[in-house]
Amino acid sequence: MPDDRRAVVTGLGVVCALGVTESSFWEGLLAGRSGIGPVKRFDAAGYRTRVASEIDDATLGPALKARRIRPTDRSVDIGLLAAAQALESAGLASPDRAPEPQEVTTIFGTGAGPSDSAFAGTRSFLERGLAGLRPSTVPTVMINAVSAQISLRYKLRGPNWVVASACASSTAAIGQAFRLVRAGHAERVLAGGTDAILNPLAFGAWNNLGVMSANPDPDTACRPFDVDRDGLVLGEGAAALVVESLAAARARSAAIRAEILGFGESSDAEHITRPDPDGQARAMAAALASAGLRPADVGFINAHGSATPANDACESDAIRRVFGAAADRIPTASSKSYVGHTLGACGALETAATLLALAHGLVPGNRNLHHPDPQCAIRLVGRAPEAVSARVAMKNSFGFGGHNAVLVLGRFED
Repeated sequence: MPDDRRAVVTGLGVVCALGVTESSFWEGLLAGRSGIGPVKRFDAAGYRTRVASEIDDATLGPALKARRIRPTDRSVDIGLLAAAQALESAGLASPDRAPEPQEVTTIFGTGAGPSDSAFAGTRSFLERGLAGLRPSTVPTVMINAVSAQISLRYKLRGPNWVVASACASSTAAIGQAFRLVRAGHAERVLAGGTDAILNPLAFGAWNNLGVMSANPDPDTACRPFDVDRDGLVLGEGAAALVVESLAAARARSAAIRAEILGFGESSDAEHITRPDPDGQARAMAAALASAGLRPADVGFINAHGSATPANDACESDAIRRVFGAAADRIPTASSKSYVGHTLGACGALETAATLLALAHGLVPGNRNLHHPDPQCAIRLVGRAPEAVSARVAMKNSFGFGGHNAVLVLGRFED
């Protein structure tokens, strides 16, 4: 691979329950702060699960207003905000001037797309029939509204599309950005993910699926890899990265935050909801091969770690299959105990956490890990942040449908 085709990260944006800036996100992770609380966006009194990771409206509202984003759909709104942050931090946009057309490809992952708009449209139709459906319903609820609105608002004239592969969506979106840049099909890509499904219908469907925690205590409800875990906690959030070729970044003297070294993906082809360690292991191995690295080169792993009994044990098994004895020494942690499971956005949010961990030499701990599950026989980080000197990290994302997507990330070295 020519040196100038290396895929580097020059911009980062984060919107989640820990805050709507990169700094508040990182500070919350290091402080061990949870963004999980009682559901506020609707009355969840009759639900088995009554906790979620919600973005504070008192914080989100002013942030949207500052960038003149008029609220429409929650997923689109927070996706626009994360995109703005990433473009601004990369030096490609400014909140003080109107966007100018530029050749940037837009790839965003989402599991549900504009979920709130779909719920509102469904409710209006059931209440009023055809008269309840506005002419704007189709462009409002189409799943590609996320990438389309980002491209439109910020004048990004490269291709735009959505990746929809459940909880692996935004990791796959970043992986596609990496491939486009490496292959020379794009010089600059805005990649990320967004999801917000905290409405009675979507949340209710997950509630009835039986994979969410029934723990009424928000502080302890999400506990990846702990023997007492009883399910995931849903959250809402968005994150975005600007990924560009090293040549393009150098040409405009951009500050380089990190590098994407490899990407791997696979399908379990076994079951729609039950994970398979073989499929996950194949994606991890493919990511390492893509990066030209060995298992021993990885300094820490940001796990998918959804806090469901099946997934955490399965992922631990897959890590052990790929890393062998090295799994005994490689620190592994999940970010979900802080911000919940943000579905299609989780890979991008957790990639942001991984890049910040590489930059600061600190891995945020496994919040709520009091009694590690013996079935999760890997080297788990404790509840406190752990210092690491690693240059390379792995980010795992796995989703319903058997989707597996894995990134290998690194500190940039010239």
